[in-house]
Amino acid sequence: MKYISTRGGIEPCEFLDAVMMGLADDGGLVIPDAIPDVRDRLSDWSTLSYNELALEIVALFATDVPREDLRPLIERAYSADHWPDGVAPTVAVGDLHVLELWHGPTLAFKDVALQLLGNLFEYVLARRGGRLNILGATSGDTGSAAIAGVRGRAGIDIFMMHPRGRTSPVQARQMTTVLDENVHNIAVEGDFDDCQRIMKELAGDLAFKRRYSLGAVNSVNWARVLAQIVYYFKSAFGVLAQQGKDVAEKDATVTFAVPTGNFGDILAGWYAMQMGCPIKRLILATNVNDILKQFFTKGIYPRSTAKPTSSPSMDIQISSNFERYLYYYVNRHSRNIDAMADRLKGMMQILEHGGNMYVKPNTPDGIDPQIAAESASEQDVMATIAETWRQHRYLLDPHTAVGVRVARRMRRDGETVICLATAHPAKFPTAIEQAVGEAIAHHNRLDALATLPTRCADLPNDKQAVRDFIETTLKRRIP
Repeated sequence: MKYISTRGGIEPCEFLDAVMMGLADDGGLVIPDAIPDVRDRLSDWSTLSYNELALEIVALFATDVPREDLRPLIERAYSADHWPDGVAPTVAVGDLHVLELWHGPTLAFKDVALQLLGNLFEYVLARRGGRLNILGATSGDTGSAAIAGVRGRAGIDIFMMHPRGRTSPVQARQMTTVLDENVHNIAVEGDFDDCQRIMKELAGDLAFKRRYSLGAVNSVNWARVLAQIVYYFKSAFGVLAQQGKDVAEKDATVTFAVPTGNFGDILAGWYAMQMGCPIKRLILATNVNDILKQFFTKGIYPRSTAKPTSSPSMDIQISSNFERYLYYYVNRHSRNIDAMADRLKGMMQILEHGGNMYVKPNTPDGIDPQIAAESASEQDVMATIAETWRQHRYLLDPHTAVGVRVARRMRRDGETVICLATAHPAKFPTAIEQAVGEAIAHHNRLDALATLPTRCADLPNDKQAVRDFIETTLKRRIP
């Protein structure tokens, strides 16, 4: 398996090179040069454990890593020490299923990918030597999960930007209470899109990127998306088995409802679908920042200003993984690689310069018959949390509530729907109390953060300020 850039400006490379590159050197995103078809393996895979399934899927894409090396990386990432309740259990909640992705170290779905990515970084550095300095941007959960994945690791420093005051207080404390010497938190005056723009601009400065060995943990890093493909297969297999269905049968399918802002989680589901995972369709759920809904229903990607909501990880206007999907969409009828790359580059530059991007819908119902999209208002979110608690004694975080609300609205008769639960509700105690009228969202790990000391640099919304901070810090850290 080789890796190319969505913008066509890098030579095909191996998996480990793609992981260390993070954002492609030409400013695009790294993607595999082919998507394997695994339909003939579904029956065999359906009985595997999570770790065994992860090994089979990751090995298809990481062909430069021997299986005997890959196996312990996966075993460490998903060990019972980190996941005492299992990596991704699926539970029934009324007439829906909920895929719980928050059982990891930081109680968010980002742990699934970032525990593996930390091990991959360490593996590469052990083989090749040198150092890695990670520059990341987070709207909430990526930061703490990335920090948990690399804190204290030799040869790695992490610089994590978050929008000051735009994450939940718990999310901020999960990051800023980590005082390891290799962890550097930065609160940027602005929103997540500002943080992401700074990250991409600094990563696009190739001289700076190479001088300081910059890498990425955001979902621009292909390994993030790859790790998330696994739980779509595992959850689909489990639910179909409960229904007594053979996964190899044509009508044995499930539908996933995915709350998304940065498009990484649902993109993993899209890749799983292309590989042959028994998925009927994907339901894309957004909050009031509904740019992705507008694209998939009308073919317009309108630039605006993100509105703060109770689901801050979705308060995004430029979805960093959207470029990967757009590459496949605009190139679905073309074989001219250079022309495809040029067209995509032009479309992304429109967005990056604040313009609105348009494409012609592929079907009368929208852009893609495999993806249905809808949004949920703040009132919808609060009502869904309250109703689900009252009727089922099951507590949803606001992001998951977006997905559940949209799933209930979009579900078809007879459809088996699995909603992705992306974070533990205790990460958003204020929203939960507002919804149900009681302060019932707690977790001992999060409650313990309240009295811990914090460390964080407050910086302006300025690329040069962040660059200067990185240079100054590394000069101090590495004489």
